[in-house]
Amino acid sequence: MGVWLRPLGYLAAIAAVFVVAPFALDQLVVCHEREDFSWILNLPEVFAGVLGIAVTVVAIIVELAANRYTPRITELFFKARINSFVMSFFVISCVQCIWVAFQTSDVLRYKPVVGTHVALGSVTLSLLLLLPYFVFVFDFLNPQNVIRRLRQHVVDEITEVRGATDDLDESKIEVIEGIEQLADVALNAIENKDKSISMHSVDALRDLTFDYLTRKDGLPTAWFDVTEPIQRNPDFVSMTRDAHDDLRARRLWLEMKVLRQYQMLYGEALNKTRDINYLIAINTRLLGERVMVEGDREAHRLVVKFFNTFLRNTINARDQRTAYNVLNQYRLLAEWTLRGGETERVAEIANYFKYYGQLAFNLGLPFILETVAYDLCALNELAYDLGVPGKDAILAVFLEVDKEAEEGHEHEASLRGVRKAQVKLATYYLVKGATDLARVVWRDMSKELPSRLASIKEELRQIRSKEFWEVIDRGANFDYLEPARREKLEEFFGWFDDSPEGKRTTP
Repeated sequence: MGVWLRPLGYLAAIAAVFVVAPFALDQLVVCHEREDFSWILNLPEVFAGVLGIAVTVVAIIVELAANRYTPRITELFFKARINSFVMSFFVISCVQCIWVAFQTSDVLRYKPVVGTHVALGSVTLSLLLLLPYFVFVFDFLNPQNVIRRLRQHVVDEITEVRGATDDLDESKIEVIEGIEQLADVALNAIENKDKSISMHSVDALRDLTFDYLTRKDGLPTAWFDVTEPIQRNPDFVSMTRDAHDDLRARRLWLEMKVLRQYQMLYGEALNKTRDINYLIAINTRLLGERVMVEGDREAHRLVVKFFNTFLRNTINARDQRTAYNVLNQYRLLAEWTLRGGETERVAEIANYFKYYGQLAFNLGLPFILETVAYDLCALNELAYDLGVPGKDAILAVFLEVDKEAEEGHEHEASLRGVRKAQVKLATYYLVKGATDLARVVWRDMSKELPSRLASIKEELRQIRSKEFWEVIDRGANFDYLEPARREKLEEFFGWFDDSPEGKRTTP
């Protein structure tokens, strides 16, 4: 009840001041001679018309925006101080005009000079305010401004938690609802094909998480407890008690919440709005890099899990183009992780690459396996450049990528693509003087048919353009070799001619 009684009391008090003060001045200062003030009786009608226009326009626009994006718009709008001031001024001025009109009647016999001037001033100012107020309303309801306010509301709520000792459940509810509302804006925008708005919402979730990470160390321990409001949330309700305890111990419930929203949006955009899938992958990779800088290994592990989830969803949806771009972001995260000295983690990621590549191949999506091979090739090159101690383990995973797929030959082109990627890596090792590692690749390929080896060699030698001849997201040509590496093709393939295996005949 206090939600409407308190504003009513404030408005009534201010309106009383605006009515009584001019009346008192008229009584004390102005002569009480009766004059014709009947014209002022029309003033309340004019003011009521202005107020009706303002309320009608605002109500329609706010309702449309709330239905299109998120119901939280209504709450944010009516909490805005400018909106409260302008609407209150309209209402109070209308009440004052009504009382001035009443004072001109036969009931009271004095001329309301002060009240009339106040009423005229109020009507004039209200008419002048009307257009700027509409500009404010449209600017406030601009989707990008709404997204910014939603994000800032969550950040402010998290900031207020720092140093708090009271029950934090209400703050957690506010934060969860704010995250969900940003995701709802993105989801509705995807359904309405508003790509720019949906992308802005996805970025807002990323920025919100980054702001949270800068404040995370200063939050009280109670903030990380997975209490009842979190447990009842749809993203957590199906989890076991052990999973809740694990999130509390790892202090990850908010990161989990944001990534869950990304997962929902990712699934909604598959095969429809691929740019959203790419942006989610980019932002997830940026989050993984950020938590690596913060030294949060558990959060990084969570990011890797969601990348695996994205790949699983993409393969199930048979969306090879999206997989092509998501794998690129996943590889960039692995490279960042490798530079951070987490070699074992990168070896795990390499195994995930192999697993999902083989899974896609077995489901009839051979291009994904080929993409995995080239990404693992790039990862092995970086591992060698950095001189990490676990580079042999990453190489071993790379050479096993096509093992399960070799039993069938219905996707020969993609299996050749895997071999091309392995040859590329061998030429890289030869340029760097790592002949022993190139020999490892050679031994893995030693049982290949000579005709197949010859065609692979010729195809790699013919590619002279670094950029692909079509517009693609990565821009690079997988099969391109720099001149120095191209020259090493003869040396590498010469090993097959010199070996007993290389002298066998083609059946």
